[in-house]
Amino acid sequence: MSEIDPQHAIHDIGGLSRFRCTPVERDEAPPDGFGKRVDALRQVLAAKKLMTVDELRRCIEAIPEPEYFALTYYERWLTSIGTLMVEKGIVKAEDIA
Repeated sequence: MSEIDPQHAIHDIGGLSRFRCTPVERDEAPPDGFGKRVDALRQVLAAKKLMTVDELRRCIEAIPEPEYFALTYYERWLTSIGTLMVEKGIVKAEDIA
């Protein structure tokens, strides 16, 4: 059973015993090709006023815990972008696979 209070999203994990005293992962390397493409997509959608960084974050924070921890940083972004585009009716859920 999860320690996370159902009123909080997965990002609200500060203070949970299983996350205490763990080393901070420092990712100092630049994004790989996939990460660059996802960021480019985010920038284009933002420039076209189709999404905001706040919307991106909201959808990232709504990813269920098991899926959230199974995804990489940019996979979370892409999942969020897909969710937003479906919410806004820009694409259909079945078009995202």
